[in-house]
Amino acid sequence: MAPPRANLGRAPRVGILGAVGRFWHASSQWRNTYAPDYIGFLLLLTGYLLIQFLMEPFHRMFSLSDLRISYPHAEVERVPLSLDFVYALFIPLGILMLSNVVTHAAAHKHHVSILGLAISLVLTSFLTDVIKNMVGRPRPDLIARCLPAAGTPRDILVTIDVCTETHHHRLHDGWRSFPSGHSSFSFAGLGYLSLFLAGQMRIFAHAAPGSLGDHTEKLVRGDLIRALVCLAPLLGATMIAISRCQDYRHDVYDVCVGALLGWTVTYWSYRRYWPRLSSGGCDEPYPGPPGAEEAGGRYGRVRDEEEGLGSGRSVGFDLDVLDR
Repeated sequence: MAPPRANLGRAPRVGILGAVGRFWHASSQWRNTYAPDYIGFLLLLTGYLLIQFLMEPFHRMFSLSDLRISYPHAEVERVPLSLDFVYALFIPLGILMLSNVVTHAAAHKHHVSILGLAISLVLTSFLTDVIKNMVGRPRPDLIARCLPAAGTPRDILVTIDVCTETHHHRLHDGWRSFPSGHSSFSFAGLGYLSLFLAGQMRIFAHAAPGSLGDHTEKLVRGDLIRALVCLAPLLGATMIAISRCQDYRHDVYDVCVGALLGWTVTYWSYRRYWPRLSSGGCDEPYPGPPGAEEAGGRYGRVRDEEEGLGSGRSVGFDLDVLDR
């Protein structure tokens, strides 16, 4: 007689079905892992790519007599898009990884360092392009891109219909001036690097509480050399933003708003994984989700008093201190 069905062992599933089954089982515990972060990242990346390849910007009316959009079109940019990726993505990524390797950082620190940078860049790019396409502000070199038809009136508002340029991207990109994508992207990537270096070098960190019952924190400011090292990425991002005005791709208003957008997003992304820069444990990330870290721990921000009471290398704290 065959053994009861309940006693039959289930053969492990292999191949695609097995991978899907394992993923489905793991997704049931998604709140205790980094799965929501990666899902959100993929959604943002998908949205960004769809905007890039499928959407056209709103085309504001313009006048041929408007000198603000009458600048020449620079065929060679000082910082082309490829170099912007090198400066704002690959260089920060390389420095983050090198810093963590040199300091023998734990795998969790490697993970959140890269994940925070990636989310900062993709969220900034997504928001920038959404705003670009919705606002539809003409670039300073719009008329040179448009190549208006002969006989187009100069002193009235006209539409894109008067343009004779046949290159699709060159023409439609003329209405994507606000905000500056180079500026927001550079401040997102290099700004994240600046925050990371400031945390690792403890530029604004408070000293650990005294060992003789004195829980008063003392601010230990980093030396000027280390502070300048942390400022260097922001200077680089600023130079990239200024180059967009020199190439007549944007005006000052475009690059300032782009820089502010990139810095705001990158600070938000950084603080999701790292304590404030003045905390005692600013050089170590928050603990990961219980399902992702063997050591356990709550995923998310800890209270400021917990940060301040941490030691120089940890965000841990003594519960007895909170009872004072």
